[in-house]
Amino acid sequence: MERRNFLKSSALLSTTVLINPSFAFAKTESNPFGIKDGFRKFTIKNDYKLEASNEVTQLWVPVPLTSKYQELVDIKFDGNYEKAEIVKNPYDTKVLYVKWAKSDKERVLNVTFDVITNQKSLDLSKADGKEIYSDEVKVFLEPTKHIPVTEKITALANDITKNAKTPLEKAQAIYDWTVTTMYRDNSVVGCGLGDAGKAIEEKIYGGKCTDISSVFVALLRNANIPAREVFGIRAGKSKISKVCGKADENGFAKITGGQHCRAEFFISGLGWVPADPADVTKVRLGEKLTNESEKTIQTKNFMFGSWEMNWVAFNYARDFVLNPKPAQYPLNMLGYPYAEVGEDAQNYYDPKGFAYSYTSQENK
Repeated sequence: MERRNFLKSSALLSTTVLINPSFAFAKTESNPFGIKDGFRKFTIKNDYKLEASNEVTQLWVPVPLTSKYQELVDIKFDGNYEKAEIVKNPYDTKVLYVKWAKSDKERVLNVTFDVITNQKSLDLSKADGKEIYSDEVKVFLEPTKHIPVTEKITALANDITKNAKTPLEKAQAIYDWTVTTMYRDNSVVGCGLGDAGKAIEEKIYGGKCTDISSVFVALLRNANIPAREVFGIRAGKSKISKVCGKADENGFAKITGGQHCRAEFFISGLGWVPADPADVTKVRLGEKLTNESEKTIQTKNFMFGSWEMNWVAFNYARDFVLNPKPAQYPLNMLGYPYAEVGEDAQNYYDPKGFAYSYTSQENK
């Protein structure tokens, strides 16, 4: 079908949700990349122009979460939709659910997120060596379709961690194995499927960020360490490498396709600990380094216990059913917007065909 021209509607509706910032400041510490503790603010615009259809169209847009490392301070959205509301989903995931009735007009939606990210150092020495997990945390020990807990994977996790004594030492051993063994494969579409069971069972160690993070998470869960992927999008310039985020001199970036999956694991005495094994492999490939290169080692060390907060997180959801329930379910992950025209899911890896775009402006 030929795509119609963009239609500007004079009857657009506008909705705003305000949330008060609440996270604490952290002291500044140095690292090899000059990344300092503190805050960055991004305005992210997410625009949609979907073709007219004689079918009902539904869209689920992932909304940035609020956590110790970022605060969603403002959401605005408008368009020619029939219905639009923020809806809670499993894994405490929030989405903007939008519905259009059958119509001969192009579906239009414009969304703006204002997010403050918090670059905060973590003192790993505060880990107490215990395995004390609340029921809320234990959810991230449970297997899912793409993150299985099996005898074979548990045996591999036990072998990797055989010399480790504490949960943090086990997590470090699994992280070291992941970044050393796995590699980035740019031929994989999007962020990858994140099928950790298949990857480990068949020794498929190449992939994109979701593939690499999912293997890391699966090994941690099989070692009885709660862990989860965190799906989000790169929002600004990186001090580590241009392959980890770019922007112009004014802080503006076109970030469509910049989705990126990270990971975190829970350690008693510390709480949730950030890690990004996938970006270690991305820097290594993008800058043509080896495991022994100084920058690879520096990146590897920084990404265990830290994230560079030029990135905005959406959710932790894996293998779940969206709310309202779509025609196709369960959904593997929600790092990208998801839409159905009638009962047909749109290809979220094809933003031009879908069609949607993301831009980001850092406010300095």
